[in-house]
Amino acid sequence: MTNSVTTPSPILLKFWKMHGLGNDYIVVDNRDETIEEKSLGSLGKRLCERRFSVGADGLLIISESSVADSKMRIFNADGSEAEMCGNGIRCFAKYCYENGIVRKKEMKVETLAGVKALRLNIGNCEVKDVQVNMGRAIFEREKIPMVGEGKFIDENLKVGEQTFKATCLSVGNPHCVIFVDGVEGFPLEAFGPKIENHRMFPRRVNVEFVQVFNKHELKVRVWERGVGETLACGTGACASAVAAKVLRKAGNKCIVHLLGGDLSIQCDDEIYMTGPAEKVYTGEICLEVT
Repeated sequence: MTNSVTTPSPILLKFWKMHGLGNDYIVVDNRDETIEEKSLGSLGKRLCERRFSVGADGLLIISESSVADSKMRIFNADGSEAEMCGNGIRCFAKYCYENGIVRKKEMKVETLAGVKALRLNIGNCEVKDVQVNMGRAIFEREKIPMVGEGKFIDENLKVGEQTFKATCLSVGNPHCVIFVDGVEGFPLEAFGPKIENHRMFPRRVNVEFVQVFNKHELKVRVWERGVGETLACGTGACASAVAAKVLRKAGNKCIVHLLGGDLSIQCDDEIYMTGPAEKVYTGEICLEVT
């Protein structure tokens, strides 16, 4: 009697390296399910490791959808799966359009945060920028999720010996927004990971430190859950703009300045985010997948 041993099967994985304002992603078409569900998180962690692999903030997986034109799965650099990603979904839309997967100027994308409606601006057969209907912001703690009941708007959040005024909300994924006098010199590396892993957030949280220039301009630095500081975060820009509006620090429409560039955010009943998406290069990598 012989024991059966599972031998790794090498596959040639084709991908696009993309970015939205420097927030970079590896995009893979997995509609044929060549990569099994159980391997997606570990693959994301492996491919996103900088210097030792392709390197990125996250891995975007294209899957078939029964409720939308396509389905987006997002895996952070630490292998955890995210519900939604604002910069990532713009890259996802560009990939789908330019590869003929969804050849529509208006498309719907299924995410763990629901189905999102996108409008693509096309020039010379290429996607220049994308407007995303991000839906409505959620402030109820249990839906963020966050410990406690009710809302957490401009409340004290104790972080070690420091206390911050924070506003917490979900725009498809959880965010903690803190307004500061100046973001450039703020010690984000010291407080970002502590707030991300704070006991108040059972699934961890994305953290935004926001400086208000005027009613129409914000400057934001982001500590992303499972990644660290990134050059840009689409959902973080949305959360910052909504929090600024709720606290009467900004109006309905504003420009959010991030380290990697600017996003236009409009906060009405629903949130609309508009920004670019870029292809950096295409590549192939040979992997052994069990």
